[in-house]
Amino acid sequence: MATMMAPVEQREVLRCDHCSLVQFRTANALCRRCHKCLEVEEPEPAPAPLALVPPPTTQDGGLQVAHAVRDLRHVRNLSQRQLAARMGVPRTYISKIENGKAMPTLSSLDRLARALQVDISALLRDSNTRHRDETAVLMTDPFLAEIAMYTSQLDDLQRSIFLNHVRELAAGRRRTA
Repeated sequence: MATMMAPVEQREVLRCDHCSLVQFRTANALCRRCHKCLEVEEPEPAPAPLALVPPPTTQDGGLQVAHAVRDLRHVRNLSQRQLAARMGVPRTYISKIENGKAMPTLSSLDRLARALQVDISALLRDSNTRHRDETAVLMTDPFLAEIAMYTSQLDDLQRSIFLNHVRELAAGRRRTA
């Protein structure tokens, strides 16, 4: 006696373009996770009104408040939490500014500049100008200028040793003061 097997239904496997979930095609053609359409690409949303469109970010110029805040915060050895406390804002606001997801208002820029102990213009300059200005200010100190002259001749290991000595001297100075 021969057994008849029912034909095996072929099920199409798809990857959702939105959430990348790999799944069988559903009856309603919607993704199981994000519930977006699996069959047709959705039309692009209409552009936001002009006031809501964030300014374009450029890698080599323009205003880069996010990079300025992050760089200055690191120079000052501040955590996002410490900077936020100085400004009186949530830490997440600092994170959003540094990641370019939020653009601070003028009053926030002023508080940010005061918290970072810089002029507000330092936050608005492009990174090349800002670094050039900071280097020029540092090189006006004869001691630092002389150290820079010698450190450029050191290899990585020597620089590391030198930096550790400076840290130890500074730590010893703080303990005795």
